[in-house]
Amino acid sequence: MKSILLVFFGGGFGSVLRYLIGKYLNNPENGIPYGTFLANILGSLLIGLILGFAAKNDSLTQNQTLLLATGFCGGFTTFSTFAYENHVFLKSGDFLSFAIYTIASFTVGFLAVFLGMFLVK
Repeated sequence: MKSILLVFFGGGFGSVLRYLIGKYLNNPENGIPYGTFLANILGSLLIGLILGFAAKNDSLTQNQTLLLATGFCGGFTTFSTFAYENHVFLKSGDFLSFAIYTIASFTVGFLAVFLGMFLVK
């Protein structure tokens, strides 16, 4: 039960932060959802830092990892939102925004995880 509560609280905090970032940075007038992009990249960097630090130092408990990586990063990153926003791009025929947003999210997201892992080595 403790594990579930840790994931719940971490996820709730991450979700609220993601909502606030999206509220202030996503602009329907310019098309690209910068808030969602930023949340995904920051979440990727953060999970790389957390799990890299945990692996390097063996200093995070399972509960801390559940709270931070599974909970917070899981709530903060936004794959379902990302998928929906790409659906909107495709439905509206905005193939350029779809391509840029998708490629940039995957590429920069993966690089952010690797950067996080590298920074804690």
